[in-house]
Amino acid sequence: MCMEDLLAHKEEINRLMARYGVKFGIYKNGTFKERLFPFDPIPRVIPADDYAELEKGLVQRVTALNLFLKDIYAEKKIIKDGVVPEEFVYRSPGYLAQCEGILPSKGVYSHISGIDLVLGKDGVWYILEDNLRIPSGASYPLIARNLCRRCSPETFRQNKVVDNRNYGQLLRETMDYVNTGGINVIFTPGRYNAAYFEHSFLAEQTGAVLAEPDDLFVSNDKLYYRGNHGTIQVGAIYRRISDEYLDPLCFEPTSLIGVPNIMEVYRAGNVGLMNAPGNGVADDKGIYYFVPKMIRYYLDEEPILKNAPTFLPFYEEDMKYTLEHMERLVIKDVAEAGGYGVIFGRDLTREQLQNLKETVKREPRRFISQEVIDFQDLEIVEGNTTVMRKADLRAFVLAGETVRVWPSGLTRFSRRPDSFVVNSSQGGGFKDTWILSH
Repeated sequence: MCMEDLLAHKEEINRLMARYGVKFGIYKNGTFKERLFPFDPIPRVIPADDYAELEKGLVQRVTALNLFLKDIYAEKKIIKDGVVPEEFVYRSPGYLAQCEGILPSKGVYSHISGIDLVLGKDGVWYILEDNLRIPSGASYPLIARNLCRRCSPETFRQNKVVDNRNYGQLLRETMDYVNTGGINVIFTPGRYNAAYFEHSFLAEQTGAVLAEPDDLFVSNDKLYYRGNHGTIQVGAIYRRISDEYLDPLCFEPTSLIGVPNIMEVYRAGNVGLMNAPGNGVADDKGIYYFVPKMIRYYLDEEPILKNAPTFLPFYEEDMKYTLEHMERLVIKDVAEAGGYGVIFGRDLTREQLQNLKETVKREPRRFISQEVIDFQDLEIVEGNTTVMRKADLRAFVLAGETVRVWPSGLTRFSRRPDSFVVNSSQGGGFKDTWILSH
């Protein structure tokens, strides 16, 4: 692939990353630590034909998830028809009763979806998670590609790589589509957020205003931004704040980073709120099990992309299988994220295994179990040599007038040779993702 230039410029690229503040914050032991997000110059490469199939599958999945969200906060047909048990909806931590009956602008719920996949050693792509609340990470491969292109333009002249510089345009078009009249805003809790670099970078890329909590206020069921030249109405807001902190008068009353009454503006249809509050019910790890059923139910199609083989202890048969095979399964707590709450049975002592079995029996709705997928390793640079490490892919799917997949993605890799956990919050690094053109 003629990538020797990128390897030769590895140190220069990372110096530029540091200069531009390409950082990711980690909370550990109650302390916030900001660090450079480690970048590896060897890209993940996806051939054009493979990507075409991946793209179709991602569009199909996000389309079905948006239909599920629209249904679950209105008619609830999928529950009435017995496809998804009501317990998996109403007991989900992501389900918000406050969002019942609210139809978002243009009927779009998940405007920016981050879908996590792995490529198995069998050559099959498997979906691991659907992230429909505030998925982060698009800015990292975007700026990495820009810096690599600057350091080694010859590499991109010699390889047929689809240009990924259109993410800002795709995001702006999505914001414009749901805009109800006013400016576009990216709403950040501030610089101590783990992904603050991304918030500011995307504001620049889209031409949107970067706003913190004190910059926004509600008056007469409309949302306004306090600018240097007076107040301006906000028509679309890409919020990077969790649901529970978004509006202290509707959710968590102690929140200091929300905007009082923003939910009333949203309910009145006077602002496009991206992503919609309440989306967490659709990316609950328990609901994940039902996504293939959703695709068949809403679209009358067979799923193009596969889930990892998953079992719900909620069902008697799946409980039996989980308890009998726990030592070779991975157990996931449905309420956790960021690589937390993931337990590999093979790593547990006999006593720990027994304790976990008792917990699963006591709280069956709290867990799912999955077969461990032996997914592909990718080559990374370590010191003066290269080594193989586990890696996943977060694909970004934007839903506006149409559903579109960004022709790039965030490839994350583990920095430990024995680890399957690649999350940035767990200390992983990232790569660019090259989609090859024909």
